[in-house]
Amino acid sequence: MTLFIASLNSGSNGNCYYIGNEAEAVLIDAGLSCRETERRMRRLGLSLARVKGIFISHEHDDHIRGLEVLSQRYRLPVYITEPTLRQCRFAPDPQLVRPFRADEPLPIGGLTVTAFSKTHDASDPYSFTVASPTVRIGVFTDIGVVCDNLIRHFTQCHAAFLEANYDEQLLEKGRYPWPLKNRIRGGHGHLSNRQALELFIDYRPAFMSHLLLSHLSEDNNRPDLVQLLFDTQARGATIAIASRYNESEVYAIDGRYAGVAGPAWTPEGRAKARVAPDEPATAPLAARRRKTSAGVRDQPASIQISLF
Repeated sequence: MTLFIASLNSGSNGNCYYIGNEAEAVLIDAGLSCRETERRMRRLGLSLARVKGIFISHEHDDHIRGLEVLSQRYRLPVYITEPTLRQCRFAPDPQLVRPFRADEPLPIGGLTVTAFSKTHDASDPYSFTVASPTVRIGVFTDIGVVCDNLIRHFTQCHAAFLEANYDEQLLEKGRYPWPLKNRIRGGHGHLSNRQALELFIDYRPAFMSHLLLSHLSEDNNRPDLVQLLFDTQARGATIAIASRYNESEVYAIDGRYAGVAGPAWTPEGRAKARVAPDEPATAPLAARRRKTSAGVRDQPASIQISLF
């Protein structure tokens, strides 16, 4: 069954993604105002009457700014976890709240939505896949590192919204203070162009027809740079930029595309072995203990602002 996808906006100024079939649809995040969401969907010829729910990835304002009004006006169920809801500044009507759990497929009419946990600077962050019986779409943004969860779900997708937030050199030389730079690239922030490209090259399935590069930083990235970088590895797939200024076109994903899989792709979505350098045998015991302790830290406390 063909799925229709569009980015209504993608960036630190607001995130909202539409995925649906002919009868039902869901929104992933609601970071635009209700009025702007209505306006952009109307321009795309998409009906909010088809939307059966809003799934919230985490509590940062650029993902929930329009949630309270949009869900109330259209009486849309809001799928959100309790830790995220507790941190939510634009909380929905409690009667509309629906919980979800990681890795438990949730049927929404003819769609199935599956959440999986990820690493990000938020209280309880998730990414999602949305599937029909024959097509699967991934929404993979606000991810601090390419983890096994991301690889497993990416390898199953016919199309994906994939974060390419920053160019490493632009971030390094840019105006941001060092603490913010380190938060962005420190494993709980966002994926760089390089990280996203390596994921695409290594793990793309042969049936992935569309890749929408998402959540580009206004200060630390350039759309033309990202487009060129991924076009060189497209091999027939459609590469597009999900803009932070306007909606994308609506893409029809029918699952019939047949291309070339990445060299590390497997049907099970297994990650290739990661080679870690051995610790020198001469390292003092106290130093080894300090290193071990530093590697097991609590997840950073949630913040309400997005990492740009």
